[in-house]
Amino acid sequence: MIHGDDRSLQAARARAYMLAETGHYDNSHAVQDALIAEGWSNAGRALDSDYARKAIAERCQAATRAH
Repeated sequence: MIHGDDRSLQAARARAYMLAETGHYDNSHAVQDALIAEGWSNAGRALDSDYARKAIAERCQAATRAH
């Protein structure tokens, strides 16, 4: 089941990146909260790495500047 778990985490990260790029969120914590509200029960695990949080934060900042 590890392979399926990897896919679900990748899907949650992809959704987090999409949310971050909307410009509606200030940081990775806000994006994580939005994922949880959408029903992504694995949001915390998907965003557990510093790399993922940094990538989301950068996308949030870029989207905010663009809007």
